[in-house]
Amino acid sequence: MARLPAAEWTQREGLAQLVAALGAENIRWVGGAVRDTLLGESVADVDAATTLLPEQVIEKLDAGTIKSVPTGIEHGTVTAVLPGGTVEITTLRRDVATDGRRATIAYASDWREDAARRDFTINALYADPLTLEISDYFGGLQDLETRRVRFIGDARQRIREDHLRILRYYRFQARFGSLLDGEAEEACAELAPMLKGLSRERVAMELLNLLGLPDPRETVERMHRRGVLPVVLPETGPAGLAAFEGLLDAERQAEIAPAALRRLAALLPAERRVAEQVAARLRLSSAQKKRLTSAAMRDGAPGDPRALAYRLGREEAVDRLLLDGADVAPLKGWEIPTFPLKGGEIVARGVSAGPEVARILRGVEDRWIAEGFPDRQRVEALLDSALSG
Repeated sequence: MARLPAAEWTQREGLAQLVAALGAENIRWVGGAVRDTLLGESVADVDAATTLLPEQVIEKLDAGTIKSVPTGIEHGTVTAVLPGGTVEITTLRRDVATDGRRATIAYASDWREDAARRDFTINALYADPLTLEISDYFGGLQDLETRRVRFIGDARQRIREDHLRILRYYRFQARFGSLLDGEAEEACAELAPMLKGLSRERVAMELLNLLGLPDPRETVERMHRRGVLPVVLPETGPAGLAAFEGLLDAERQAEIAPAALRRLAALLPAERRVAEQVAARLRLSSAQKKRLTSAAMRDGAPGDPRALAYRLGREEAVDRLLLDGADVAPLKGWEIPTFPLKGGEIVARGVSAGPEVARILRGVEDRWIAEGFPDRQRVEALLDSALSG
């Protein structure tokens, strides 16, 4: 029987105490921690499945002096707060009814039944907390070996249970996949219109998670070709796909980390109005909307990189520069300076407080930026020149 390698996370402080409190026979590690360990990737979050009911989990954690938080008690999830990090513990479940957006669940006692309601075979791998033996009910180990993202059971049925699984499929395929699963590809293309019924927040979350992966270009292009991307992002056309690919190349060459919003901006026309409409439709936060809109205002001529960073901030400046194909090297290691002049100093020189002070201050600042942010002495000379003029 296959075993999970003894990864660092399996030795986290508090995990042994957790297993002892719940009983090793009642708990197994599941999901991303198991999958990513088998792939040799780092693990951040640890999830567990249990045959115990949520109330029993809380009772046993209390008895073991482990703090518990009922983070998703309505779905059977309790979070254990441990010194080495939190662990989400979810009671085995089975679906009673689904409508593509939410599921009515009932608790189960059979591990295979719990596995059967999950989305992909590679996410339905369980590991014994003591022996690290892996329980694989649907061929997930083989799919991991061949890097295939495959739905458990009938792909169309899995998607009809939760329409978001279409986007999750593409995200997982972009992250892990190399061998395409024909049934999954056809099912996602056929049922893509169902994405219109999902909450915008859920669509935005999956879309941004996908775009933030290291190199999702092939997946995004396939989503567009198969008619999936146009459902959630109809503004994207051939020009957007070309800009997207160019941006990923520019990020790699400049050694700039991926940014989902920057990549979303590349897929959209460089129009403020379009960016605002997409931000509203996806229910983006105010900060996300601001960044997306700023990127949409690119014009192909960003000018001096440091001046741009001073006026927009480093993040938005990098977005504009990369999207315009400009050099970001001048910003590496450069700290954005603070303008060394206050309005009070202008008033002290005899100018009445009001619009005139703001005009002079702005004029001196513009010259300071144009001259490459000189020192305080030069700023005073600029002020003298402005006042004498």
